[in-house]
Amino acid sequence: MAQTVITMKGITKRFPGVLANDHVDLELHPGKIHALLGENGAGKTTLMNILSGRYRPDEGEITIGQKGVKFSSPRDALHAGIGMVYQHFMLIPNQTVAENITLGMNTPRFLLPRTKIEEEVVRLSKTYGLAVDPGAHIDELSLGQQQRVEILKLLYRDVDVLILDEPTAVLTPSEIEELFSTLRNITREGKSVIFITHKLEEVLEISDEISILRKGRVVAHLSPDDVESRTELARLMVGREVVLKVEKEPAVLGDVVLELRDCSGVDPRGHLAFQHVTFAVRKGEIFAIVGVAGNGQSELVSAIMGLGPLSGGELLVLGKPRHEGSRFFRDNVGYIPEDRTGTGSVPNLDLVDNVILTSYPRFCKGGLFQRDAAAADGENLISKFRIAAPGVHALARQLSGGNLQKLILARELSKNPRLLIAEQPTHGLDIGATEEVWEEILRQRETAGILLVSGDLKEVLSLSDRIGVIFRGQLMDVFSTEDEDFIGEIGPMMAGVKPERRR
Repeated sequence: MAQTVITMKGITKRFPGVLANDHVDLELHPGKIHALLGENGAGKTTLMNILSGRYRPDEGEITIGQKGVKFSSPRDALHAGIGMVYQHFMLIPNQTVAENITLGMNTPRFLLPRTKIEEEVVRLSKTYGLAVDPGAHIDELSLGQQQRVEILKLLYRDVDVLILDEPTAVLTPSEIEELFSTLRNITREGKSVIFITHKLEEVLEISDEISILRKGRVVAHLSPDDVESRTELARLMVGREVVLKVEKEPAVLGDVVLELRDCSGVDPRGHLAFQHVTFAVRKGEIFAIVGVAGNGQSELVSAIMGLGPLSGGELLVLGKPRHEGSRFFRDNVGYIPEDRTGTGSVPNLDLVDNVILTSYPRFCKGGLFQRDAAAADGENLISKFRIAAPGVHALARQLSGGNLQKLILARELSKNPRLLIAEQPTHGLDIGATEEVWEEILRQRETAGILLVSGDLKEVLSLSDRIGVIFRGQLMDVFSTEDEDFIGEIGPMMAGVKPERRR
């Protein structure tokens, strides 16, 4: 049983143009769940990357008990009993659970004692409430099950500290409850858990201790009992009052801007990803598709955007078949992709180039690119959307994940599109930035039809006029948000349970 206090003292980390951590002190106690809160770019992930061995601090020290330690790699941190589960899982899809769990270990070197390993995985699964088949291949598992494998990887290595970065982003409400139960089981063994999240209600429900970072510094250490309300917690985090509630006027419907008729499509491996999907989006409304990640919504959006195949059905954008008029489509459609680094931006280009990626003709006159005008536009957007960046000529990869997301949002919303497709638009954003994005999306509803794809129920219920629930590539049902009888059915439908009155 882990009974050792881990201390981070005076931790400082600089990147070009950015002071990510500024003399941060943090203390982790055995048997506790420690929540780490902060705005985008506040330094949370950087701090945890230092603790898990991915980065080295420029200043400061880490001690385990009374012993100072220095990590040169995540392997060093694992040997010291510290491991991190990242937002993007590091699993090999065509290998089994047991094979992934032992991957990278020094033993066994040549022959895998499969039965012994699977028995140990089953034992750990039962001990901590992490039900998963050790013989199943990763690509057969839901994202919630894959997360369990990542946690089991660390428990199999007998770590004393587990760091979880935004762990509930890919889970259904019932899976979140199961995860919280697991984390409590883990801390009962004397282990420590660090829980990075932007969801204030989760912090108050699960944490024993809370640390809040703002602009690279710790501004508060407190316990949930010290917090009077989520509003107070939000104020401490962003430095102003935030209620995360928007006023939504009744929808005033216009022409159809997007229509899908019995559409089906496949994923990159040729497997059926979505099937027989039919819906329409009109100007003046927000139509939301809600579901757990991995249920076909990404492939559906890719097909709408022309980035993936449509194997059947008909897809109309502003009354025209999708494959007709690429410039017409580019000029009238805004797209906020889920993959902000691979699809939404070019990490090694500067912010000016990234701002004009989808609207460069606006800055071309007489066949010449007007870079000064593009830079001025970029500076305006950075200021308007409060993007924390060293400057407009910084590289996109220098931004934190949340600030890169805000840059993409700024770029697409500034186009004033007639159709806006927003895929997980606030994923990774702090509560203050989320409130600003919600207000901006609602403003866009006045001139556009919006397709919102999200796994965040609060977001969907706050913004949308109609909701379609997707499970394994099929729309379980479509209903108006004014139909209060259906609100309680959304969670079960996300897990594949049809509502009673529609069975």
